Amino acid sequence: MRTIGEIVKQLIRETPFLEEALDDGLINISSLARKLKPQVESELHKEVQTGALVMAIKRYDPGYNYKLKFGIKQFVSSLGDLIVQSGLMHYTFENSGTLAKRHRELISRISGDQIYYSISRGIFETTVVVSNSTTKLVEEIFAKEKLIFQKYSLSSITLRLPKKRDETTGFFYYILKNLALENINIEELISTTNEFTVLVGENDIDRAFSILMRLKKTEG
Repeated sequence: MRTIGEIVKQLIRETPFLEEALDDGLINISSLARKLKPQVESELHKEVQTGALVMAIKRYDPGYNYKLKFGIKQFVSSLGDLIVQSGLMHYTFENSGTLAKRHRELISRISGDQIYYSISRGIFETTVVVSNSTTKLVEEIFAKEKLIFQKYSLSSITLRLPKKRDETTGFFYYILKNLALENINIEELISTTNEFTVLVGENDIDRAFSILMRLKKTEG
């Protein structure tokens, strides 16, 4: 049979941001115990005393989480420059037998120009992110493809990642969590081996940039 401690540990780790807030001493333990009580009782099929839940929460070991945070902070402090691109548009097309040909034509026609573009192919659909100045060109080239989604007036922030990115657990979660806490809506994510790009609305770009710069300076 599972113990109260095991269930409490699971519930804490499954709740977004709760573990970090608890580790930072931002949570009222008695209130959290009362909130978790119905779920714990449901799991154990019996009544549980609030005091027992308070003790289980106090015994919760954040050691791994602290170690994880330390590694992320070291990683964030070594990030390269943040590069901002404005005036972008986002298209998503359904994959087809002719879509790759359209990609090649687009790249060929904008080659040599200082135009931002990114193409991400999934199993069922493909996303194309390019500068707003190519709107007519994209709509001309992809006219016969099935358009699933489109959005204009976007901006991106690209983070240059240190070479040890594959050794740092939780980095992407850390960045996305801080943006989410400030109510920044992420339109698209683009990632390569040593770059990570966040696409947001133009109205959010200044705040998003400020948040990422603050993280970089704070952890440095």
